[in-house]
Amino acid sequence: MAEKIKKTEAKKVEKTSAKSTTAKSETQKSATLSDLSSVNKLRLLYELQIIDSSVDNIKTIRGELPLEVQDLEDEIIGFDTRIKNTVQEIKETDSAVAKRKGNVETAKNLIKKYEEQQKNVRNNREFDSLSKELEFQGLEIELNEKLIKELGAKIKEKKREIEATKTMLADKKIALEEKKKELNEITSETANDEKELENRAEEIRSLIEPRLLTAYNKIRHNARNGLAVVTVKRDACGGCFNKIPPQRQLDIKLSKKVIVCEYCGRILVDADFAGE
Repeated sequence: MAEKIKKTEAKKVEKTSAKSTTAKSETQKSATLSDLSSVNKLRLLYELQIIDSSVDNIKTIRGELPLEVQDLEDEIIGFDTRIKNTVQEIKETDSAVAKRKGNVETAKNLIKKYEEQQKNVRNNREFDSLSKELEFQGLEIELNEKLIKELGAKIKEKKREIEATKTMLADKKIALEEKKKELNEITSETANDEKELENRAEEIRSLIEPRLLTAYNKIRHNARNGLAVVTVKRDACGGCFNKIPPQRQLDIKLSKKVIVCEYCGRILVDADFAGE
């Protein structure tokens, strides 16, 4: 029993030690990232910006093609669905026509029956009653034949719709193949470059402390052109082009801390970074 308790305690110690080691590792990593000099932090941010901008350019080359491909695929699905629904409507209309034709045949048979009965009536009242039935069945035939004609016209119209939709569907499929081919050609040309850039970007992100990386991503997301880090050009912010005071320019050149533009909120770095 005592030995079992010792083993249990030993396991608890091992788990506690493992958690402590993990926490220590995370703390050391965080401390290491925080210990990076301001100039190195800014260089990493600027390099990340250059890479992210390059990836943006690759996506710009692809342009609206991915969206166009998706739109065409959605349209094709829509046309297929329209054709299936119209075919189903034709089937239902055909059933209605068959029912109306059945009504006509029933009415014709009843007319024959009543005409035979009229030959053997015993009084005028029976004759008049049968005459009314004959008149009613005649109206039934007229009504059903009229409806059959209308339903037939409806079927013809639906078939024309199907043919027109099939033509549009064929055109869309040709356009889709062309767009896909164009997109595949562009993607194949840029895929390797994009992958290398993304891999390098991930390496850099791992070297930037989370708080600073979060701020960078937020600024980049809000910026119209995706620029979160810009250099000072001609005494102005490289993002919004507003003038920067001389003293602030000096602080930026010294790179001792992260400085943001007071107008657009972008992170400002020394122009020499662009030449390194």
